[in-house]
Amino acid sequence: MNAPLLSVRDLKTHLFLRRGVVKAVDGVSFTLDAQETLGLIGESGSGKTMTGLSLLGLPPKPAGRIVGGSIVLEGRELVGLDEDVLAEEIRGRRIAMISQDPMTSLNPVFSVGEQVAAPLRAHDLAQGREAADLAIHELGRVRVPSARERSGDYPHQFSGGMRQRVVAAMAIACQPRVLIADEPTSALDVTIQVQFMDLLEALQAETGAALLFITHDLGVAASLCHRIAVMYAGRIVETANARTLYGSPAHPYTQGLLDSLPRLGRRRGRLTAIGGAPPDALRLPAGCAFHPRCPHATDRCREAAPPETRLDDGHIVRCWLHEDGS
Repeated sequence: MNAPLLSVRDLKTHLFLRRGVVKAVDGVSFTLDAQETLGLIGESGSGKTMTGLSLLGLPPKPAGRIVGGSIVLEGRELVGLDEDVLAEEIRGRRIAMISQDPMTSLNPVFSVGEQVAAPLRAHDLAQGREAADLAIHELGRVRVPSARERSGDYPHQFSGGMRQRVVAAMAIACQPRVLIADEPTSALDVTIQVQFMDLLEALQAETGAALLFITHDLGVAASLCHRIAVMYAGRIVETANARTLYGSPAHPYTQGLLDSLPRLGRRRGRLTAIGGAPPDALRLPAGCAFHPRCPHATDRCREAAPPETRLDDGHIVRCWLHEDGS
């Protein structure tokens, strides 16, 4: 079998604060193949965005630090690389990110054409007129109408959906092998969401890139992702292909998330909610972090964190209920 395009093993990113240490990413492992889409889902604060930033070597400074684990991209270890090497050879060039709010990625005083061309110039892939023409080409690829004319416009002259397309153009300009999309549809209305997801699929098919799609929207993840990883309190608690995860969820947290969704054609009263609240990141409970909210918790869950259990091909869960693989 071919090696995966991206392999993350036991990744740990901690935030060292005055009040204590936050284990924002606590032993995360996953793989990504070319043209594959992996969905990373979970509640706010579960560690999804921090995982994406860690892949870029960008945990928030000065508190954030990758303290362990491995990130291998096309056979090259990224953890421990010099900052200059990461900036010149990895960020934007091999791994790129589409952020949740495009206005945090766009500078209001530069035209969108200049900003799409900036990664090309930074990585010395094109300069001058060639870079400007390639920027127009990238805007056309993300379906910005009249790309040549609009390349001279500024971010405030674009709608929210169009600004998100500009950010996508910036991300794909250098033909990265891995694209991280961090909640890219959360600020868009439903119609624009569908258009943007179609755009991501088209770009992925065209470039062959792998896509890490970070979201809290299970409906969006179901329609776009090949596999889904569920995060809770800095750990991935379940991974499976989309059909298996939605049809036969194994972890109580995943079951709770799915039970909270309304479904067409199903008559029911009030939606089921997961009791309690996510744990304080500075004071995680002993054992399984989900046990205070879990209806199936036992003494063992309160004493020790469960290991990974493989249920079948590609379906992995961290839960003592499946210790025997059933």
